[in-house]
Amino acid sequence: MWLLRDGEVLAAAEMADSLLSRNRGLIGKQGYEGAFLIPHTSGALHAFGMRFALDVAFLDKDLTVVDTVHLSPWRFTRPRRRCRTVLEAQSGAFERWRLRPGDRLELHDTR
Repeated sequence: MWLLRDGEVLAAAEMADSLLSRNRGLIGKQGYEGAFLIPHTSGALHAFGMRFALDVAFLDKDLTVVDTVHLSPWRFTRPRRRCRTVLEAQSGAFERWRLRPGDRLELHDTR
């Protein structure tokens, strides 16, 4: 699937579709090109076992960015009010995408 903002493709996206993939996230990967989404979450997550830093966006029910943070390995985030989905990407991606709070994102299936 694709992650878009105002019709512009930002990245290829992958959705955590099981409890295992939600809990594992990007742990164990050497790096990650694209966007990894974790639905049905308050935004409390950890980077224990991560090999690289993350950009994290907290999205509301409409996929609008509520907040963003830089998450170093072995750190954690606190829950965010209104957060329903978390978007993870390798550190530096949000700067390239110019992703900011208030941006409304879309997901388009490639099938």
